[in-house]
Amino acid sequence: MRALTFVLALAVALPAGAQFDIGRIINKTIETGKKLQEANKEFTPEQEVELGQGMTAGILGAVKLHSDANLQRYVNRVGKWIAMHSARADLPWSFGVIEGDSINAFAMPGGSVLVSHGLLKRLANESELAAVLAHEVAHVVLKHQLSAIQSSLNSEVWAGVGKEAAGQAIGRRGGDAFGLKSAAANAGVDVVKSGAFLKPLDRAMEYEADRLGVVLATRSGYDSFGMVAVMQMLGQEKGDGSGASLFDTHPAPSDRLGELEKFVPTVKAGPSPQMGEGRYRQVVGSR
Repeated sequence: MRALTFVLALAVALPAGAQFDIGRIINKTIETGKKLQEANKEFTPEQEVELGQGMTAGILGAVKLHSDANLQRYVNRVGKWIAMHSARADLPWSFGVIEGDSINAFAMPGGSVLVSHGLLKRLANESELAAVLAHEVAHVVLKHQLSAIQSSLNSEVWAGVGKEAAGQAIGRRGGDAFGLKSAAANAGVDVVKSGAFLKPLDRAMEYEADRLGVVLATRSGYDSFGMVAVMQMLGQEKGDGSGASLFDTHPAPSDRLGELEKFVPTVKAGPSPQMGEGRYRQVVGSR
């Protein structure tokens, strides 16, 4: 949880918003990305990590991590196990649970993943949790967020973006205690503070993350149909149209389910895929 500890410490120095709209925050990345770097310039891995840490810091300045330390350890352990089976196992992965009843899970560039407590309460077992986390890991592995940012780049130099917002936090802590002199980390904070709207990721990216997520979860020893079960659950839920849930940022569950039903049977599962229902309920509690 080192990365989440870092951003939680920074969050103390940032003003919390009176009204937290997680959907709007998730959807800020592309427009703010226009200011992140000069056109046609690639992110380095270090910049990607710093950008994601800055974004996570900004989010945790507006919403709290869930107070159950055992739950945080559990989700972090499952997430890191899945990430170890990905092509980017060397990233500083961190997984955390945020408070709130909304149904959501999302990843920042560089390997920080947050999932809402509201979603966890609706899942049935560890296999479904693994599917959700694997989908988010897949987005990072495939660099979907960075692709979305780079698709909207212009010629503005990104080095100064978010300087004032991050500078205030640095000033309160003294020096550069959290490494936020990096333009990428500064810009990540600015993603949250700017209030700009962004479009959801392309539908094709979501379907691709679903497919790779199934592969990663299966490779990690979980039931390959865990993602299917999650889509079936989501299909029975209703979004509230507030921009605060998966329903507002992802294709319809029925569409995702249709794609999964064609793909999942082609994935070779291990001899005894785990479901982890008892372990999951012991940590998360009853629905």
